[in-house]
Amino acid sequence: MARSVFIFNTHDLPHRAGEMREYQLKLAMTETVGVELLSIKPGEIIEVDLRITSVDEGVLATGEVRAMATGECGRCLDPISWPIDEPFTELFYYETAASRAAEKGKKNNRRDEKKDIDLDEDELNFMVGDEINLELPIRDAVILNLPVNPLCDEDCPGLCQGCGEKWINLPEGHAHNPEDPRWAALKGLNL
Repeated sequence: MARSVFIFNTHDLPHRAGEMREYQLKLAMTETVGVELLSIKPGEIIEVDLRITSVDEGVLATGEVRAMATGECGRCLDPISWPIDEPFTELFYYETAASRAAEKGKKNNRRDEKKDIDLDEDELNFMVGDEINLELPIRDAVILNLPVNPLCDEDCPGLCQGCGEKWINLPEGHAHNPEDPRWAALKGLNL
């Protein structure tokens, strides 16, 4: 199985709180990242300015994601490009620090039942050895900031429902009067 492009090795970062390293990454996508009408396609590049900082609990990753999403307008289906420039911040726990935090949380819960400490491990990101997986923070930065219904222009009139042509290319008085077959028998009546 191929290694994910989102896996980043933090081996160069000392495990002392306050140590920091900066990197510029160019990630070639192997699968689509985005929503149905607008996404970063496979083979396109996501640029990441990554800063990793060693903290007591693990590694704090902050970064800036830059890419160009492509797709089509939700009204007229013209091709569009959408620039992405979004920040992210994520804490990756050392496995040993995470187990200590969980134990500390259990002790605090025993002392004070009213205190609600949420240490749901599904919501925490853990390092695997010296590696962090940047997939979730990068996907979140991209997907959560894309429009669900992208438009080529805010005033895009879309397509005519009757003929499927773009409203912008049709004459001003363009209209369709669909004939209802139920009323066809009444056409021959002379009143």
